Amino acid sequence: MARQETSPLRRGWTTGACAAAAAQAAFAALLTGEFPDPVTIRLPRGQQPSFPLALAEWRDGGARAGIVKDAGDDPDVTHGATIIAQVAWGAPGSGIGFAAGEGVGTVTRPGLQLGVGEPAINPAPRAMIREALTDLAEANGAPPPDVTVTVAIPGGEALAEKTMNARLGIVGGLSILGTTGIVVPYSCASWVHSIHRGIDVARAAGLDHIAAATGTTSERAVQRLYALPDHALIDMGDFVGGTLKYLRGHPVARLTLAGGFAKMAKFACGHLDLHSSKSRVDPAMLAELLAASGADGSTLAAAWRSDSAGALLDAAGTWAHALADSVARRAREVALATLSGATAVEVAIVDRGGDFLARVGT
Repeated sequence: MARQETSPLRRGWTTGACAAAAAQAAFAALLTGEFPDPVTIRLPRGQQPSFPLALAEWRDGGARAGIVKDAGDDPDVTHGATIIAQVAWGAPGSGIGFAAGEGVGTVTRPGLQLGVGEPAINPAPRAMIREALTDLAEANGAPPPDVTVTVAIPGGEALAEKTMNARLGIVGGLSILGTTGIVVPYSCASWVHSIHRGIDVARAAGLDHIAAATGTTSERAVQRLYALPDHALIDMGDFVGGTLKYLRGHPVARLTLAGGFAKMAKFACGHLDLHSSKSRVDPAMLAELLAASGADGSTLAAAWRSDSAGALLDAAGTWAHALADSVARRAREVALATLSGATAVEVAIVDRGGDFLARVGT
């Protein structure tokens, strides 16, 4: 995922904020007979955005409202999706309950913030919806609401295939997410959130070995090597620091960190964010490691002329595996220092074809 540094980038709204706005509009219709359009909600940090309604209808004894999600300039998979909330009266004293409609997933594995069998509507969006409906009832002189809020995202099951939900044990669709209600462009908050929840699911399943990889090729290589189940695999992308720091407080017995040569070379230099906008490969460090491996002068000269980590690895020739091994050892030292725990760490460097260039700490 490319992260752009130009500014200003337009912010957007989370699925949780859209669901809260839709639920508030639908509940207002139940109370007053009219759908407010636009509908204004209060976010956890006090902002009060207004949302135009894309849908307002009565169905199956309840009121139904929809909001088209605008993720701003963030490349969010749910940008442009319609977030629908149907609100129907429940039994007296039942309070506010939640259900998954079309395109919203259901939790099937322990370890998440929600119990098994619960609709994948995260705690923060639930709190936003509860507050919005409770405040609206009070403003209209009504008692605390006894309603069921069913959230749906048409086409959400297909969109969920582009997310990590299946690996987390969320089946049937997307999750309703968002802590603040606001999407910050290219913050990759949802990716980091998925890393953390993936670790939680693996720990809850009692797995003693997980693998965190920078990309698909390295992930598949490690999975083949150890026959790991899907929920033992963490797609950490560039966020090795976020992965290790979370594992520091939520440890596992054994961790394999896997990635390509360039990413691991950055990590070996101590960089914890491996994106090209945040860190660079240090050619001097790589040349020093190559020299220490015993490479001859012509090889070293070719390495110094290389303009990328991949080109330098190619220039290393017969010393390529020795160089990769040295990088993996340094990367493992960084990982152990960042974890500061008892987790056994292996670092694996994988080439473009999916073969191992180095494995240290096996």
